[in-house]
Order: sequence, then structure tokens, then C-alpha cells
Amino acid sequence: MVVERSEVHPIGNFETGKMTLIGEQPEVEVAGNVSERRLWDRIMQLAQIGATETGGVTRLALSKEEIPARRLLISWAQELELNVYTDDISNLFFRLEGTDVSATPVMSGSHIDSQPNGGKFDGAFGVIAALEVLQAIRRSGYTPYRSIEAVVWLNEEGSRFAPGMMGSDVFTGKRSLEDCLPVKDSDGISFAEALTETQSVFQSLPRRQFGYEVSGFVEAHIEQGPVLEAEEIPVGVVSGIQGSRRFRIRISGEQAHAGTEPMTTRKDALFSAMDIVQEIRRNLHGFGRELKFTVGMFEIYPNAPSVVPSSAYFSIDIRHPDNEILGNVGRLIREVCNSNRGNCGLEVNQIAVSESLQFPTTMQQCISRCAELIGIQSMRIYSLAGHDARQLHYHCPTGMIFAPCHKGISHSDKENCNSSDLVAATRVLAASMVNLAGRPSP
Repeated sequence: MVVERSEVHPIGNFETGKMTLIGEQPEVEVAGNVSERRLWDRIMQLAQIGATETGGVTRLALSKEEIPARRLLISWAQELELNVYTDDISNLFFRLEGTDVSATPVMSGSHIDSQPNGGKFDGAFGVIAALEVLQAIRRSGYTPYRSIEAVVWLNEEGSRFAPGMMGSDVFTGKRSLEDCLPVKDSDGISFAEALTETQSVFQSLPRRQFGYEVSGFVEAHIEQGPVLEAEEIPVGVVSGIQGSRRFRIRISGEQAHAGTEPMTTRKDALFSAMDIVQEIRRNLHGFGRELKFTVGMFEIYPNAPSVVPSSAYFSIDIRHPDNEILGNVGRLIREVCNSNRGNCGLEVNQIAVSESLQFPTTMQQCISRCAELIGIQSMRIYSLAGHDARQLHYHCPTGMIFAPCHKGISHSDKENCNSSDLVAATRVLAASMVNLAGRPSP
């Protein structure tokens, strides 16, 4: 992998492109007010809500665990005298007012929902980091020109209601709320039911409209990969995100007795599903090592040892930086499903399409130069995982900041980070947000 590193210079004024740092260097002062202890303690406190016996977190979207997590975040925001808002899909917004309240705000944040037995840092770090930036601004006594908002996007993971990114999708208009409402979880509970329950708890919060104008968005996140740790670099400036396609496949056969139904007349949904998965794997070798293929969910019915399965339902997740390759693999999946269904029924639904993208060069430069200004080393890095920043990319100038995580492990109770790395990334986030908010548009 080719790595582009930043050079660390003494603190001073500089210009790059259209970006000019403010003479008094509030970026430096605010970054210096970021507290490593407070940041870490809040991440650990949030991790107690939905904590698992093995040290992970299960805090699914719109669940009974997510409600107290929201209460905790709101209490921290109220202590900072921030304005607290929500919207019709239960995204949360914590706003620090700028000197010109009519100017479009800048925004930072992530999500607090997790995978089942997921990690403490995925998503949660970005939310706590955004709050810490607002606290550092308060402590410094600085008031930015633009308002700055910390945001908690709903259902990024999609582990309960699929697909994920619902909050940022609906906010940016890539999907309608009405499309989300009928979606059901594995227990048959609809998104609409769960949303109504959460909204009833927070009905006193003022609601904002979807899609209001945002001047810029920067998401802080753990890398979920091994590059930064291996390179011993505390901050990654994310250049872009690889694309993905997500499918749900349903095979319909006939339930039968395992001991009496002849093999030649069976309509075995599981065998058809297995043939499909194996054939797809065999056909993917020609697409290169960068292609990721995952079958992460697999359900059969009636799931009894002496019964021929009548139904198989499974997921397919493919990812690659090249959009053309993703399209070709998507077509291949449909062809293989049709040709290997046997005598069973078949439904192939592509539930999500995300194109590979590059973040604006100006946003990457802003983050890199702010890291230089406060003396923190950084490198450019490409994101192999999806994030809410993908959806915001189509709504406003967007960037991302990565912090290292141990061995790149994520979506696991083994996920871990060093507080020194997290605070370095948060200080770069603070400098970047102040820079983006501290001057009028040209």
C-alpha cells in the first residue's frame, strides 16, 4: 500500500487553496482543550449501556438499550447548554450556536447503534468526539462564526432493521421515511412500531426538518482496519469509501420427512442455497483480491434435524473500490442464483447499492493541514467499511478522520483502541471543525 504521510511543522499560520487559518489560531486553542480523560470516560460510560458478558456491546437501533444511551447523551449536551433537537426518524442533533445563527452549520457525528456483541468504539467514538469538540469550544471561550452541531445518526449498522444508514439516508433524501416504516426485525417488530416507542420517550424534544442545508460534515471513526496501527500513525485522513451491494436471497422448497422422501423428488431449499453460495465463490476468483464477499446471515425453516428444509433465507454482501466490478459481480450473483435454484422457488432482492466515492480534495486538505498545525502526524487512507459520511457526501462537503484500532478488529467484542490515539484524532477533529466554522463562505 502506498502511504501519503503529512509532515509535522511548528505551529504557525498557513494557507492552502481557499483555506486560510485564522490569525489568532483558535484551532490550536480549542484542540488544546480536548480532554483525553473525559473522552475516554464517556466512551466507557456509554459502553455500559448494552454491555455484554464478554466485554462487547449489543445496542441495536430503537431498542430498549438505545433509549438510556440517548438519555445519557442528551444529559451531557444539556450540561453544556447546547440546543437539543430530533427529527421524524429520531436522529439527534446537539447545536452550539455561532455568532451568525442564520449561517449554515457545520456538523460532526456518527452513530450509537451496534452489531450484536459488537465493540465499544464503532460509531460511539465519533459521537463522543463530536460532543468533546463542543465542550472544548466552551472551555476555550471561543465562539465560531457558524454554528456547530454534533449528530447521532439512527440505525447505521442495520443489524436490527436492514439496510443500515437509515437516519442519514432519510436526512439526505436518498431514501424516504415511508420506505423504512414497514421494515421488520427478526421478531416481526416493524420499524414503525419501534420508532413510535422511542419517539414517545423523547416527545418533548423539538423536531427539525430533513435535509436542511449543511456547510460541511466531518465524521470521526475508528479505522476498522490494521493500517494505521501498523504504520504507527495516530490519525488517518480518509480519501474515500469503497462501494458495496447487499442482497437478500430467499429459496422456497417443500417441507418433507428426512427418512421417507426420496432424494430425487425433494425440493430442498438448503441444498439449493448451498449450491448458489458455492457457485458464486467459484466464480469470484477472476475479480481480484480486493473483492470482499460475505454471507453473514443464514436462516432455514423449520430448522429441525429430521425435516427437509422448506425455506432458506440468506444475505450476500459484496464490496470493491471499482464500481464497474461491483456491477458485474451483482449481475453474476443474479445469474448464478437463477441457474442453481434447482426445482425450488427463488427471490433475489438487492436491498442496498452504495457507489465507491472520493471525498473532496479541499476537505482532505483541511483535515491534513489542521493536523499539521497542531503537531499531529497523519496519513491518507481509504475506507473499506461504509459510514454515514457516505450519505452526507452527496449533501455537503464531507470528510472523515480515522483513529487506529487494535489489529483492525471491529464488529467484535475484541474491538479495542488506545486513548492516546482517540484523543489525537479528536484534537484534529476539533481543529478542523473550528476551521470550517470560523470564517464566512468566500
